[in-house]
Amino acid sequence: MAEKADLRTPIVCVLGHIDHGKTSLLDNIRGTCIAEQEKGAITQHIGATEVPLATIQDKCGLLMKGDFKIPGLFFIDTPGHHAFTTLRSRGGSLADLAVLVVDVTEGFQPQTTEALKILSRFKTPFVLAANKIDRIHGWRPNEDKTFIATYESQSEYTKRLLDDLTYRLISQLHEIGFSSDRYDRIRDFQKNIGVIPISAKTGEGIPDLLTILVGLAQRFLEKDLRIHAKGPGVGTVLEVKEEKGLGTTLDVILYDGEIKTGDKIIVGSYDEPIVTRVRALLKPRPMAEIRIEEKFQRVDKVIAAAGIKVVANSLETALAGSPMRVVDDMALVEQISKDIKSELDEVKIKKGEIGVILKADTIGSLEALVQELNDAKVPIWRGDVGDISKRDIIEAATIRDPYLSVVIGFGVDILQDAKDEALKSNVQVFQGNVIYQLLEDYVNWVKKQRSISDRLGLEAIVRAGSFMLMRGCMFRQSKPAIVGVKILGGKIKSGVSVIKEDGVRIGTIKGIQEHGENIAEAVAGKEVAISIEGPVVGRQIKEGDILYVDIPKKHAKILEQELRDTIPADELETLEAFLEIKRKNDPFWAR
Repeated sequence: MAEKADLRTPIVCVLGHIDHGKTSLLDNIRGTCIAEQEKGAITQHIGATEVPLATIQDKCGLLMKGDFKIPGLFFIDTPGHHAFTTLRSRGGSLADLAVLVVDVTEGFQPQTTEALKILSRFKTPFVLAANKIDRIHGWRPNEDKTFIATYESQSEYTKRLLDDLTYRLISQLHEIGFSSDRYDRIRDFQKNIGVIPISAKTGEGIPDLLTILVGLAQRFLEKDLRIHAKGPGVGTVLEVKEEKGLGTTLDVILYDGEIKTGDKIIVGSYDEPIVTRVRALLKPRPMAEIRIEEKFQRVDKVIAAAGIKVVANSLETALAGSPMRVVDDMALVEQISKDIKSELDEVKIKKGEIGVILKADTIGSLEALVQELNDAKVPIWRGDVGDISKRDIIEAATIRDPYLSVVIGFGVDILQDAKDEALKSNVQVFQGNVIYQLLEDYVNWVKKQRSISDRLGLEAIVRAGSFMLMRGCMFRQSKPAIVGVKILGGKIKSGVSVIKEDGVRIGTIKGIQEHGENIAEAVAGKEVAISIEGPVVGRQIKEGDILYVDIPKKHAKILEQELRDTIPADELETLEAFLEIKRKNDPFWAR
């Protein structure tokens, strides 16, 4: 059997839907521990709270019977599933256990479902904390009591209400494929998920939750918690931050070995791994919240498992979710660098023959997004970490399949030049912070587009476009007329008919040229030469005239009623001007 000195603290990740009580639960555990223990009994590190075993035993009282070898519990104090996917290692997650927090009065929500998918994929043991039992009608709170003690003090009516809500959660878990029951009715926690009713507000049930977590770690995870306390540290980068006076820093979860000031470290990045030295190791003051902390304490050494802020040079391109390794043998630098690069390259999706383009905020998020799209059988052309760039839009525009000419971004922004490029093209951009919802948005969009295509048959939808005949750019008077124009909004293509501002049909665009080269289409802002079959310059058209693409009635109806939300601003403005022209004489045209 391993001795206590050989076992690291189990890493517990807290997940759940927004506002279901993740932060409140951690605040209660921290607050309870402060009240129960002398100052310094709990060490809060970067994005995490370490709760010693002695503190847990004092809190849980008689529930904590037996000899426990683990040092305590190490809660990851970062937002929900995002922390879980970021806290990764090759082929899995570093979280030993997880707590899925669900508002017992609301039941499962989108992020709950997403969290369960991630837990299932990584095969991470977890319990479900059914939070906010104090909100049940008629509930009589008993602060910090065990669940059984507070449950027995409730009226029969309130007990029935709680039982109904608890079994709703059990039923929802069953629908997803998990066997579960209320924790006190479970004999085998390896086969069943424990549902633990709690109140993060009053502390009720939290002793039960802590006891179950310690018990699971002690009974089933002991062999996974052995560490090499004096070996070179191994960790995962949770966040890359710019800190005033420090430059770019890393928030790291160290899960094995130790790290010291002056150590050489290797960190994964957008390009080649970064090799640098630790200038300083920092942690917040005891019990200070990292998100608002301004003064950090310097430490010389940290032993796993722990959270720490690492200060070093050349960290600007470091990747959240990437490995961080301490190097104690200079001969191993090249090999460790190769290993880290190989691990990151495995995650990044290389160019396939065809598919969507993916961008994510961390390596772990990209892994989860790729898995979801693979499950949904959506082909992927390329996947990478970082904000959506102009290059991403340009590459997506080359995909001929309109349903795959798409960029899907999780937890990232779209750069301004990329936004401008997207407005000029047919590339659809999907952004969000819930993978489950992001995929659903994309799938629903594809269904909508296919439905429209089915109704139109093989006929391509004609989009809105307007242009002005530029002065001094009349190259041929007729048969066909060739004129220089500036595209004002939307786009124009060969083969479309055009009308004047009074609604009179002028003719058909036969061709478009830019710098003497034939092009298929021209978008807003472009100045091109076009040939128009039908009009005579000086009679039907003249310099300064504004012409509009003549959109067929059924196309105009679809554009206005079904695709309005997907149309770029300049094209939408053009469409509205065109509809106003058409509806002067027929107010119900295309309605």
